[in-house]
Amino acid sequence: MSHHHKDHHHKDHHKDHKKDEPKDEPKDEPKDEPKDEPQNETNENKQAEQSAPKEEKREPVNVSITDLELEQLRKEAGDFKDKYLRTLAEGENARKRLQKEKLESNSYATQNVILDFLHPIDHMDNALKFTQDASDEVKHWGLGFQMILTQFKDVLANNNVMPIEAKGKPFDHNFHEAVETVETNDYAPGTVVEEFIKGYKMGDKVIRAARVKVAKAPSAAAPEQENKNS
Repeated sequence: MSHHHKDHHHKDHHKDHKKDEPKDEPKDEPKDEPKDEPQNETNENKQAEQSAPKEEKREPVNVSITDLELEQLRKEAGDFKDKYLRTLAEGENARKRLQKEKLESNSYATQNVILDFLHPIDHMDNALKFTQDASDEVKHWGLGFQMILTQFKDVLANNNVMPIEAKGKPFDHNFHEAVETVETNDYAPGTVVEEFIKGYKMGDKVIRAARVKVAKAPSAAAPEQENKNS
């Protein structure tokens, strides 16, 4: 009886021992960690630097050359420096020249467009001069066209295109083109007495000279002719 009790106690103790044993937990599978590529590249660079032969520091060594050789070396160094500076200057001049040509090309294209606009502006300006003696209806229409003409002239002014003053001014071949002369005592000789076509300048450049009539002194034969007729 006692033996049976011992066996039973031994079995219970064995069960309790099994309960106390930790259970095997599922192990996490190792995850693939991202490779540190930049670090690998750095390591490769370091290895390459280590494998590369290191340059040995050289100590200055005194050499012996003649004064003629030294003079020749200095002359060659000076020649190379002059060529280098000359090449830089030529490059800079070429850049400035190309930039100037580009600006002139753009200005020339703008000038041609403006010249094409000047002709209809001239016609409209001349036509509006006759509306003063017209009917009220025509004057009303003329007022509207005058406003349009003013807008065109504003566009010219915004592009630095300004009219050239001519009438009453001394004749200047840089700004005026004489298409007719008249003998008169009312104006000093060489004075512009009438403007046929208005001139314009773009900045300091004349894009169209004013076509004008210029006064000149009466000839000496004119009074003698008048005395003979009387």
